[in-house]
Amino acid sequence: MAVTRTPFIAGNWKMNLDHLQAIAFVQKLAWALADAKHDFADAEVAVFPPFTDLRSVQTLVAADDLPIAYGAQDVSQHDSGAYTGEVSGAFLAKLDCRYVIIGHSERRTLHGETDAVVNAKVQAAHRHGIVPVLCVGETADDLEQHGASAVPVAQLRAALDGVDASKGLVVAYEPVWAIGSGQAATPEQAQQVCAALRAVLAEVAGDDVAASTRVLYGGSVKAANIASFLREVDVDGALVGGASLDIDEFSSIVRFKKHVGA
Repeated sequence: MAVTRTPFIAGNWKMNLDHLQAIAFVQKLAWALADAKHDFADAEVAVFPPFTDLRSVQTLVAADDLPIAYGAQDVSQHDSGAYTGEVSGAFLAKLDCRYVIIGHSERRTLHGETDAVVNAKVQAAHRHGIVPVLCVGETADDLEQHGASAVPVAQLRAALDGVDASKGLVVAYEPVWAIGSGQAATPEQAQQVCAALRAVLAEVAGDDVAASTRVLYGGSVKAANIASFLREVDVDGALVGGASLDIDEFSSIVRFKKHVGA
């Protein structure tokens, strides 16, 4: 029997918007979606602000009972201790974070995060009841040397080593060569890699987990191209970067209804 996966549209703000700007943005996003009569059964929406914004976003979402999820952009592999500048999953759980981004290409490239660190962070998120949004993706050199899916598949296998994926997982395929370039992968490229990632999930976690886990595409996603990605059977949403900072653009992305085979 086919499993219906609710599309997931996630906005990664990166290092943008202070806590006052975050409050204004989430309010405006909620109003825009309400005005458009968005049905959250059609697509779940989440925002990923900087750490300093999370308490403000939590307070707003709870006070106004907004149907918008939120999460953090990173988590420490450690639960506590002498780790200056890191943020524990325990702290994120106290802020009611539902999700956390792990293994983003900027963390891997700029901060030297290895597959082993990514794996430890996935396990840390699960320890505190937070769903990892696990990012995998290849560089232009990887694409040329190994093909489209080899590196993302290897990263996913490493990240899930010893992990019980049934505790909750979102996988985000982000071709590094597309992020911020304005040149997205083609829908066919996204489908090829997302299907390969789902096959790995089936192999390591079982068919049920593979069928229920949402696999996203990220990399120069915008309102003009979201429809083409969501028509692909194994693409269940998007991890949106720059376009998530524009209310009109992001709300348009969120409101697109997925129709497989359309």
